[in-house]
Amino acid sequence: MTTTRVEPPMSANEIPMLLSWLEFHRSTLAKKCAGLSEEQLKERAVAPSRLSLLGLVRHMAEVERDWFRHVFAGEDVPGIYVSDQRPDDDIDDLDSTPVEQVFLTWQDECAHARRVAASATTLDELGRREKRGNPVSLRWILLHMVEEYARHNGHADLLRESVDGTCGV
Repeated sequence: MTTTRVEPPMSANEIPMLLSWLEFHRSTLAKKCAGLSEEQLKERAVAPSRLSLLGLVRHMAEVERDWFRHVFAGEDVPGIYVSDQRPDDDIDDLDSTPVEQVFLTWQDECAHARRVAASATTLDELGRREKRGNPVSLRWILLHMVEEYARHNGHADLLRESVDGTCGV
């Protein structure tokens, strides 16, 4: 798992800027999880929340898959951890997949998302959000992914601090 964070450029065209910020946030989540034991990654910090660092990684693998494979690329792929019957198993069912495999799966989904984004010729290319039927641009997806990671990285910062006192990683 790469834990090196590269600061996004202060001046760049829109595509490299968005992709840089997305990579920054992906690596931030990896840094929040680095060096922790399986038990620490599964620790749920504040009742009644079910959130854990491992659950966040599982969730972000699902989010990467949904937005890039399913919505943008139009792939008919099932959830990794979730299903219609169990929509919260990314967060809830932490014992169904070995920790190492969770991180590999997340990395694989990020790599696939990078390839999908690189295949686009413009940020205005559209995917389709099936449940709502609305077209959605790659620009919107990338902005949403930055927002999604940023929000969950805030959660990860609090979770990491509660696990071992480390903050601001």
